[in-house]
Amino acid sequence: MDKFFTNAFNQMDDESRESFYKTVFMNDDSEYASQLRLEYYKTKFRAMGENVKIGKGVKIVNPEFISVGDNVTISDHVTLIARGEKGITLSDGVRLQDRVYLDTERVEEGYITVGKGVYIGTGTTLFGHRGLEIGDDCLLAQGINLTPYSHIFDDPSRIIYSQGGHCEKVTIGNDVYIGMGCKIMYSGNIGEGSVIGCGSTVVKPIPPYSVAVGTPARVIKERK
Repeated sequence: MDKFFTNAFNQMDDESRESFYKTVFMNDDSEYASQLRLEYYKTKFRAMGENVKIGKGVKIVNPEFISVGDNVTISDHVTLIARGEKGITLSDGVRLQDRVYLDTERVEEGYITVGKGVYIGTGTTLFGHRGLEIGDDCLLAQGINLTPYSHIFDDPSRIIYSQGGHCEKVTIGNDVYIGMGCKIMYSGNIGEGSVIGCGSTVVKPIPPYSVAVGTPARVIKERK
């Protein structure tokens, strides 16, 4: 029997073995591994409430800048990247489905705040370059991309990357429903109670209690 990996493990120093064990338990699907993940992150997060669930394969960068409320679910293969002290806040009852990606992007300005009872669907990517604030009870479906940055490309003699871009804080009000596959740009604030139809691209503010669809998204009716 080939014992290549067994022999390699036996040659590891203590630090390498700890890294190995951490990798195993972070990616194991057992109840025991799940409990270990909770115990580990309770000592690492800025704050962590009760009845939190953390799935396998989760990647968390700078947990000391992340606060997690009660009854929060962080499903398998979620990524949370908090690059600075403003960090990421997941309020009570937040549910992050598989492969959700949250990234504050900038060290000084970037932050993401997710309100109570928010559901964020599978494969959704959200950035908070200058801040992203999501209100309570919002429903974000699968495959949404929120990138609050738009590159400037006016000067053809310079490479686009060097020309900078437009960037602002984005806010999403309470009780907003964003359909699957939507894209939200730097000026795409969404008012309370609004609905954004599947596949829409939001490039300008949407008033409260509006229904908006299309690329670019336009208001087709009011919910009031």
